[in-house]
Amino acid sequence: MDAIAYVREICAAARDSAAHLALTQGRQRDEALISCAAALRAQSDHIQAANRKDLLAAADANISKAMMERLTITDKSIQAMAGAIEQIARQVDPVGVTIAAYDRPNGLRIEKRRTPIGVVCVIYESRPNVTADAAALCLKSGNACVLRGGKEAINSNLAISAAMHEGLAAAGLPAGAITVIDSTDRAVVPALCKAQGLIDLIVPRGGESLIRAVVEDALVPVIKHYMGNCHVYLHADADEKRSVDIVLNAKCQRPGVCNAMETLLVDSAAAQRLLPVVAKKLADAGVELRGCPRSRQLVPDMKPATEDDWRTEYLDLILAVRVVDGLDEAIAHINKYGSGHTDAIVTRDIEAARRFAAAVDSASIMVNASTRFSDGGEYGLGAEVGISTDKLHARGPMGAEDLTTYKWIVTGQGHVRG
Repeated sequence: MDAIAYVREICAAARDSAAHLALTQGRQRDEALISCAAALRAQSDHIQAANRKDLLAAADANISKAMMERLTITDKSIQAMAGAIEQIARQVDPVGVTIAAYDRPNGLRIEKRRTPIGVVCVIYESRPNVTADAAALCLKSGNACVLRGGKEAINSNLAISAAMHEGLAAAGLPAGAITVIDSTDRAVVPALCKAQGLIDLIVPRGGESLIRAVVEDALVPVIKHYMGNCHVYLHADADEKRSVDIVLNAKCQRPGVCNAMETLLVDSAAAQRLLPVVAKKLADAGVELRGCPRSRQLVPDMKPATEDDWRTEYLDLILAVRVVDGLDEAIAHINKYGSGHTDAIVTRDIEAARRFAAAVDSASIMVNASTRFSDGGEYGLGAEVGISTDKLHARGPMGAEDLTTYKWIVTGQGHVRG
């Protein structure tokens, strides 16, 4: 297959659809989203049958248990996909929103308005729900999308997109608004990355190796996060029960996701009080602890931590633990070793929380809450097209508004510049 020609044909159709979407009203796009959600529910049996093909192939390929979990579609997950789409449909239309408007002394009216980006390409791995989430967020924001999922989910992704095409047709929108690439040829991804003039933005979702490969190949702008090396810091006056609850949830609820905690920092003023209790609860939950020398003095069963442990995203029941001397040292550790994804403080001190939130350079800061809340759905966005650790153009969970840019509208009365 000529991957470049294939990609150009698909992306040209998507660009034509993006031009059509730019002229639609939010009401029409919302009607399409509601129809997409209904079609997903109606096609549940067909989608799950397609998913079973993927699961059988994945089992033959001996993929990991965590990937099998992400790949599996159930009645509950289809209801969740449809519910997320309906939530997105209920949101305020971000397109056409006036960000700023003012009159100049010469009488010119200046307006800054939100507008779709155009064609958004999402490259992802084993989660079929990303197909529905990304398509819905792009449609809400007036963008056409080109979706390239992993080969392990090809049947599931195509079945989901077929259902969503029914929703597009019901609202009179072009099928090219949602395109799932039906080829598993690995040459497609580099071709997408170089599709200048056809794709406006690429959002890679997956492991660090996928994201680095996309960034290295891309001639198109990319929004990304390489990894989620997330921290929880137990401040000197942290409450014991709250500390235990947040730490266990942040590490154990779903250890294989990017917003799971990977390093626990404990203030030296609270370490003797908190660390043995927290460590026992973690060990009881099956977590392997790797600690600094001061941590191991309090919990001798910990394995010794290395310098690499502070930088590692385990995505597993493994946790690095360090005792720090105060808030400033905790902040310095996070800013040195963290990935800018999500970091949390547990404290009863309002000023400490304020300083932590101001000084930690991450996309999401949690105060007395688990890092696991760093998620588009939990933020009320309905879903997310990705989580960005970049600072331009979007940061953190990306919803429909983050898939818009803006344009300047200048209105005069025959003005000419002297």
